[in-house]
Amino acid sequence: MQNLKRKMKDQAGFTLVEIAIVMVIIGLLIGGVLKGQAMIENARVKRVVKQADEIRAAVMTFYDKFGVYPGDENLPNVPPVGGDGTGNGNGQIAGTENFEVFRDLSLANLIGGSYNGTSILPKHAFGGNMDLIWVGNPPGATAPPGHYLRFYNLPADVCFEIDTKNDDGNAATGTIVGNAAYTTGTTVGILYMQF
Repeated sequence: MQNLKRKMKDQAGFTLVEIAIVMVIIGLLIGGVLKGQAMIENARVKRVVKQADEIRAAVMTFYDKFGVYPGDENLPNVPPVGGDGTGNGNGQIAGTENFEVFRDLSLANLIGGSYNGTSILPKHAFGGNMDLIWVGNPPGATAPPGHYLRFYNLPADVCFEIDTKNDDGNAATGTIVGNAAYTTGTTVGILYMQF
């Protein structure tokens, strides 16, 4: 019986120091995962802004090359590979011309992807559609009529971050406006970025 008691005494549990070390390691792992998620979210926000810049550059390159906006063009052989629909040539990308924009840009080899000109739009980094269109009456008190890049179904905190970094942080004023307030935990149906 004495031998059994001695064996039980020799099999002590974890010390407080060992438990503390394990807790610190677990805390570091959780902190690393959370930091990683924040970095991924930040990269997605930057990707939305970069997509806007890429579309602006492609549209302006198309305009410089052909003298018309993609989607709005109504000239034969523009873009040269043809096969696209034609717009009305009035200088405004309006109506269903917003689908044709990306087909024209793709046919002119200014963007990647395959677009049919009638129903396929590019996706932004958060999974919703984006397009470029003339907006005669954008939401917001100070947003003038013009061409706008529209991003559909972005989280409100993402819209707020983009607006704050690139404009005034207010959903109702400036060159970046939302069709709803930037309320945390909600989704903004459309974020408008003036072209």
